[in-house]
Amino acid sequence: MNILTKKFSNPYNSAPFSQINNKDYKLAITNLILETKLEIEAITKNHDNPTFENTIEALEFSGQQLDRVTSIFFNLNSAETSEEIQKTAQEVSPLLTEFGNDITLNEALFKRVKEVYNKKSALNLTIEQQTLLDKKYKSFSRNGANLNEEDKTKLREIDKTLAKLKLQFGENILAETNKYELHLTNQEDLSGLPEGAKEAAKQLAESKNKEGWLITLDYPSYIPFMTYADNRTLRQELSKAAGSKAFKGDALDNQNIVLDITNLRFKRANLLGYKTHAHFVLEERMAETPEKVFNFLNKLLAKAKPAAENEFKNLERFAKKLDNIERLEKWDSAYYAEKLKQKLFSLDDEQLKPYFKLENVIDGAFVVAEKLFGLHFEEINNIDKYHEDVLTYKVTDSNNDLVSIFYADFFPRKGKRNGAWMTSYKLQFIKNNTEERPHVSIVCNFTKPTKSKPSLLTFNEVTTLFHEFGHALHGMLAKTTYPSLSGTSVYWDFVELPSQVMENWCYEKEALELFAKHYESNEVIPMDLVNKIKESSTFHEGMQTLRQISFGLLDMAWHASEFPEEIKNVKTYENNAFKNTNLFPDVKENCMSTAFAHIFQGGYSSGYYSYKWAEVLDADAFDYFKQAGIFNKEIASKFKEHILSQGGTEKPMVLYKRFRGQEAKPEALLKRAGLIQ
Repeated sequence: MNILTKKFSNPYNSAPFSQINNKDYKLAITNLILETKLEIEAITKNHDNPTFENTIEALEFSGQQLDRVTSIFFNLNSAETSEEIQKTAQEVSPLLTEFGNDITLNEALFKRVKEVYNKKSALNLTIEQQTLLDKKYKSFSRNGANLNEEDKTKLREIDKTLAKLKLQFGENILAETNKYELHLTNQEDLSGLPEGAKEAAKQLAESKNKEGWLITLDYPSYIPFMTYADNRTLRQELSKAAGSKAFKGDALDNQNIVLDITNLRFKRANLLGYKTHAHFVLEERMAETPEKVFNFLNKLLAKAKPAAENEFKNLERFAKKLDNIERLEKWDSAYYAEKLKQKLFSLDDEQLKPYFKLENVIDGAFVVAEKLFGLHFEEINNIDKYHEDVLTYKVTDSNNDLVSIFYADFFPRKGKRNGAWMTSYKLQFIKNNTEERPHVSIVCNFTKPTKSKPSLLTFNEVTTLFHEFGHALHGMLAKTTYPSLSGTSVYWDFVELPSQVMENWCYEKEALELFAKHYESNEVIPMDLVNKIKESSTFHEGMQTLRQISFGLLDMAWHASEFPEEIKNVKTYENNAFKNTNLFPDVKENCMSTAFAHIFQGGYSSGYYSYKWAEVLDADAFDYFKQAGIFNKEIASKFKEHILSQGGTEKPMVLYKRFRGQEAKPEALLKRAGLIQ
C-alpha cells in the first residue's frame, strides 16, 4: 500500500517523511489525480440544481490528499532535493498542469459554477462565501473556460511547457550554485575574514577531504567573503561567479528559458484577452494595473535616486581615500560599505553576532509571538522530519489548544536552494464542523555551528528569521472555513505585510533585551549597541531602495512588454531596464535575469514590486504599534483578528482599514528610510 494515497496516521496527522520512498511520489500523484477526477465527476453528474454547497464547496474540498502530497513533494524539491526527486518533478509537473487544465476547461463543471455565480445576489452568502465564489468563477474565466476548443488546446500546451521550463530554470541555478567552489590554500587570501567565517570555510574543505579552505556561492559562505575579504581579485572572481549563474552559454544556461517563459506568458495572456502577462496578473492584486505599478515604483525612484547617488559618491570617495580605488565595482560594494559603516557608527556584524546565537533568536521570535498573540512553542520529537537539521514544534494558545505544527530548517546543504522562504505542509480549514489546524515551515540558509562556536547570526540574518516567522504566523493563526482562502492565500502585494512588519521588533530595545544575549556570558546586548543598530538602520537606505526598485522594474520590463517576441538578447534588454537605476559599472559576464528565480521560477512575476508596496503597509502598521507600545495587546489583537486570521476572505485594503482605521500612507515608509524628514 502506498502510504501517500491514504490519510496519514502520524501524530497530528503530520507528514510521514521517514515512511516515504522517493519512488512512491509519481505513482501516488498519478493515482490521486484519478481519485480527484472522480470527485469532480460526482459534481458534474449531480442531477440536483447547482448550489453553493453541491458545486462551489464540493469543488473547494476536492483533491485534498492530492494537495497534501504535492505540497510535501514540491517542498522537498526546494529544501531536500536529489536527482531522483528532480527527475520525478519533471515527470509529474506536466501531469499536474494537465490535470489543472482538465478542471478549469471542464465545460460541464464551469456551467455549474457559472450558474451559481450568476445568481449570487439571491444566495444570502457570507462575505467569505462570496469571496470563494468569486475566486472559483475567476479560476475558470481567467484560465480559459470561455475559450473555443482550438484555443483551449493551445492553452494546455502553453501551460505544460511553462511548468517544465520553470522547473528547469530552478534546477539550472541550483546546479550552478553547487558546481562552483573557490578553493584557497594560501592563508593570506583569507585576510580580513572573521574567525568564524575562516573556521566554517576550513570545516567545509575538510568535509570534502580538501586542504585549506572552501568558499561557495551559498549565502553563509558568499556574503562574509564579499563583505570582509581584503583580496579584491578574489572578491571579483566570486562576484562574477555569483552574477553569471546560468549565463555561460552551456548546458545550464537559462537565456533561452527566460525568452521562452516570457513569450509563453505573453501568448497565454493574449489568448485570455489581456494585453500582457502583467495585465493578467495585476487584475488580482491591490495594484490592479501595470500603470499603477510603474507609477508607484517611479514615485519611490524620485525619492530614492538622489539619496542613492549621494550615498554612492560618498562610498566612492571613501574607497578612494582608503585604498586608492579609482572605480568602484560591484565586488567592492559590500566590502567598503561595511568599512564605512564601522567608521560612521563604530558598528560591524562581528560585534553583534555573539549576541545573536541562533537558538536565542528563535526563542526571541517565540517570546515576541507569545507577548503579542498569546502563543506558546514547545519543541517536540514525536513527528517525522525530512532532515536531521529540521526542528519541530507544537504551537498552542493560552487555552492550551493546538494552533499549529511548526517546522524550522535553518542550514544550507547540497539539496537545498539558496534564500529563505515560508511554506505549508497542511492548510487550516473547517469541514463538517471540524477544524483542521495548519502545519507550516520556514526554511533559511544561515551559518552552521562550527567545532568552536554555535550558529551566530548576522543582524541581517536575524531580520530574515523574523521576516519568515512573520509569514509563518500568518499561516499559523489562520481562522477561515475554506483552505484556498486560508493563511497566506492572499493578494501577492499583501502577503509581505505580516513578514515585513515582524522585522521591526528586531530594532527595538524592548524586544532585543528579551533574546539578544551574549552566547558565552549571557550578558544582555549593551544599550550603546542597540542605539547603533537603530542609528545605522537607514545606512545606505537610498541604495537599498534603488536596488529593490530596479528589480521591480526589471520584472515589469519582462512582463509588461507588448512585444516580447522582439527581445533577442537577454543581457541587452536587462541593461535597458536598469538604465535609470544603475550606480555601478556593468559587468559584461553577469546577468541577473538568468538567475532571477523569484519571477521565472517562483510566484513573483509582475509582483516583485510587492516588497516595496508591502513596506508602505508595514511602516504604517508598525507606526500604529509604536504609538501604543510595541507589545500593546489591543493593537496586537486587532492585527491578529483583522489581518493574520482572515487570510484572503476579503479584499486586503478592507482588512487593513479595519485594523488601522485608515489607508496606509507612504510617508511612514519614507520617514523610516530617512528619505524624507
